[in-house]
Amino acid sequence: MKIKISALIAFLLIFGCSNAQNLIQNVRISESGHSMEYENGKPFFWLGDTAWELFHRLKIEEIENYLDNRKEKGFNVIQCVVLAELDGVLVPNRYEHVPFLDNDPTRFNEDYFQLVDMVVKMAEKKGIYLAILPTWGDKVTLKYGGAGPVIFNEQNAFVYGELLGERYKGFNNIFWILGGDRPPADNDETWLSIYSPMAYGIDKGSGKKTLKSFHPGGFIWESSKMLQQEPWMDFNMIQSGHAKLDVPVWEFIKTDWNLKPSKPTMDAEPCYEDHPINPWNGWDPTKGYFRNWEVRRQIYRSVFAGGFGVTYGHHAIWQFFGPAYKAVNYPDRNWQAALDRPAAFQAGFLKDLILSRPSTNRIPAQALIKNQDTIENKNFMVAFTDNAKSYAMIYLPNNKSVKIYMKEFPSKRIKYSWFRPETGKIVRSKNIKTKGDLEFQVPDTNSKDWVLILDKIE
Repeated sequence: MKIKISALIAFLLIFGCSNAQNLIQNVRISESGHSMEYENGKPFFWLGDTAWELFHRLKIEEIENYLDNRKEKGFNVIQCVVLAELDGVLVPNRYEHVPFLDNDPTRFNEDYFQLVDMVVKMAEKKGIYLAILPTWGDKVTLKYGGAGPVIFNEQNAFVYGELLGERYKGFNNIFWILGGDRPPADNDETWLSIYSPMAYGIDKGSGKKTLKSFHPGGFIWESSKMLQQEPWMDFNMIQSGHAKLDVPVWEFIKTDWNLKPSKPTMDAEPCYEDHPINPWNGWDPTKGYFRNWEVRRQIYRSVFAGGFGVTYGHHAIWQFFGPAYKAVNYPDRNWQAALDRPAAFQAGFLKDLILSRPSTNRIPAQALIKNQDTIENKNFMVAFTDNAKSYAMIYLPNNKSVKIYMKEFPSKRIKYSWFRPETGKIVRSKNIKTKGDLEFQVPDTNSKDWVLILDKIE
């Protein structure tokens, strides 16, 4: 029996989400070209969570509980997909609705899209942005696997984009993300003839109100390699992925940072918490899982290298794994049990740390570090400062020490503090005079990683 949700949605839209529109500010690219800000000029730090199957596998009550949990932890962006990866065209959502009539992307099934409508309004009311992929990449090409079916061509991609842009143009809490774990081109093949019309269709429908990007595959790494010069591409995304430990995401961020014209960049899919390490083609359990320390190392270093934000993910949550679904790549718990995993809290601590200082004018500052480990990525330290060099932060993914070239941070007196990423707490602060280069020893070698904060006093 099919379950209709139209009446429920109509009730909640009228009584639960009335006057919800414009409760959240639009986000724009800052003047530097490397960060984002609200329309009132205050800094916007993207702290995303990965919920690819949100519209496809959850009921509305579960969605609200999930959003509330993420908001409490400081997440302000949720990455989700209209046409989900796990057979999101042919397999109905939890209310037995598929997205289209006759699999035609220009003919919306209103019952399906009313759920999307409600989630957009619910998220807005909670102060949450949605980074929405119009489709997962397997609906564009099956070259890299997936359930498909391939339903897009140049003509219907534009119409589909226009319908989406028009439908949600009244909302400030949407980013549109093309792609979906696929490249825009590969050797002699290109799918830009589909992605670009879809992007321009969104622009036409929305009045080019919303910022757009492209979610690349983990083997392509950076969207910028092929899309930096595309007029519709507002900011870049990186996927450092789940194939190995300590992928040098700081190098990818550096590459994007130096491109012209300047566009913000971020790691939109680092290693998920509790994801098995490189599980493809048969998984060897001795490889283990990415746990909170491995996740912290990646998200901190991507942001400290110049990312305007970062997206966290949990392996059970992106797929909303539970008893009713076949497991994808060996999740070790269901999604409800994953909501309060350590790195989900620790990602929020990172956001609070960045926003504790001026953040729209952050710049990379690797020259500060005098004793960089150039052999093991696991120990690679990353630093940033601001244009005025009023403060600096250095992430130490180990329990060692850091030597600072003080000529890169000229000052007579500084306050230094140690921040513990595991707990989000400052554990030691002290004012000192500066003379020559300085070495700082971490306050407690039992903690695996630390952030050294330098604040200029004079």
